[in-house]
Amino acid sequence: MTATLEPTTTALPPLRLGSLTVDPAVVLAPMAGITNPAFRTLCRKFGAGLYVCEMITTRALVERSEKTLRMIRATPEEAAAGFSVQLYGVDPVTVGRAVEMLVDEEVAGTRPAHVDLNFGCPVPKVTRKGGGSALPWRRVLFRDIVRAAVAAARDVPVTVKTRIGIDADHVTYLDAGRIAQDEGAAAITLHGRTADQLYSGTADWAPIARLVEAVDIPVLGNGDVWEADDALRLIAETGCAGVVVGRGCLGRPWLFGDLAAAFAGESRRALPTLREVAAVMQRHAELLSEGQGELHGCTDFRKHVAWYLKGFSVGSDVRRALAMVSSLDELAGLLARVPDQPWPTAVLGGPRGRTSSPRPVALPEGWLDDRDDPRPPAGAELETSGG
Repeated sequence: MTATLEPTTTALPPLRLGSLTVDPAVVLAPMAGITNPAFRTLCRKFGAGLYVCEMITTRALVERSEKTLRMIRATPEEAAAGFSVQLYGVDPVTVGRAVEMLVDEEVAGTRPAHVDLNFGCPVPKVTRKGGGSALPWRRVLFRDIVRAAVAAARDVPVTVKTRIGIDADHVTYLDAGRIAQDEGAAAITLHGRTADQLYSGTADWAPIARLVEAVDIPVLGNGDVWEADDALRLIAETGCAGVVVGRGCLGRPWLFGDLAAAFAGESRRALPTLREVAAVMQRHAELLSEGQGELHGCTDFRKHVAWYLKGFSVGSDVRRALAMVSSLDELAGLLARVPDQPWPTAVLGGPRGRTSSPRPVALPEGWLDDRDDPRPPAGAELETSGG
């Protein structure tokens, strides 16, 4: 089922990242445990754009961790259409080597079309070691990491994702944008929150507009894109070149179809019935099972159930059973028991996925003392990928 809204006045141009064209200018944000091959495949079926894999830790990649090498494998469709990788790292040498492996050795099974560098992760286990959204405060180290990645990537575009800063007193995004531009990054994504805000409150889009004015490379806006029309509003208010979508697509991969329509100046928006949502749920579980085996695939699918059913009237007993499903037949049987109903429009425009309260950012001792300290933080390299 689709809804018809007032059409937008003009189509929006594609995003240019070096030789890579992203049309529409929409990027799936890496999310740990979510943006695996199954979910990327499902999202791609509904729309076009750039679909980034889960965050890959450079140390784990360089050390050829079996788990990381499995996570980094491109699907056949991605190998043909373009594979996008996000890397997390704190040591310029390790980051450079990881990019070399991707570009020269094709450890993903194909040469990536795009590499993104994560400087936006706000979780304590990352920031307390100086990584993620804490790292741009050390602007020389930030520069050296971006420089190493761009040099190793050669003709593969490298982008950067960051936040406004550590907190309101330690803002980093303008320095990060200028440094990224000077070191050859193809674009920068800005999430409209500081690290101490985590995922609380409402994203502040004003810094995105200021960054657009400060740099010449494309700026992508991120934060609180719950609907396609939020993306249009974000672009209109900030002048950003495209959007990065994370929590808004949880339990709603068809959002990418809405975004493609909106960016093309079309008015259609998907409002699927519960029966149509159930078909997507079944397909999602099937894709997970194809990659992980049926038991592991169905177990992995459980966390998606509440997102898919958000706002629908479904009995608590069925919800509990779906959240413990262990086979595709069991899933199909449970979904068949749920009567069809229209899309719950009350949830439109509302937050999805994780929320949190603001809290002080955990940082290494003395981290804020010297912005020009080029040394990688001791022990900050994560040993596993995926966040």
